[in-house]
Amino acid sequence: MNEAAWLTPERLALANAILSSHQCAFGHPLLAGCTADRSPRQCAQELFIATAAVLAHDGGADPRLIYANRTALRLWRRDWDSLVGMPSRLTAPTDQRRSRSAALNQAHAEEAISGYRGIRIDSDGRRFQIQGARVWSLRDGAGQACGQAASFESWWWL
Repeated sequence: MNEAAWLTPERLALANAILSSHQCAFGHPLLAGCTADRSPRQCAQELFIATAAVLAHDGGADPRLIYANRTALRLWRRDWDSLVGMPSRLTAPTDQRRSRSAALNQAHAEEAISGYRGIRIDSDGRRFQIQGARVWSLRDGAGQACGQAASFESWWWL
């Protein structure tokens, strides 16, 4: 039996980076249940089933999504293979990409921002508003920047 895409060794390390980078950026855990006594696998599973949407992209020139939890997959109406690997700019409608880019640049410069709001678009072209999003820099185990992550709980269809 094949391992779920979000439970491969590479994704377990990524889930840990998402969680630890959030803790460093905001001073509190993204998921209250993921403490030092929990295994990386348990935390990765909890991150995947969290009710808040959680996404991450790499640090490339045209960043590509490297993680999306179940809530994000449902919201964007995509499966893992069609969302993960996609340029992250495509999560927003064309007319919203400039403001999205400005927020990501601000988060990069400041390491993290909270309270972000913006319009996104699902795979069928349907728009939705996100509110109260947190965006933070991802750091690998050596502390090197390796992308950005975002999480939000508040959204509605437009």
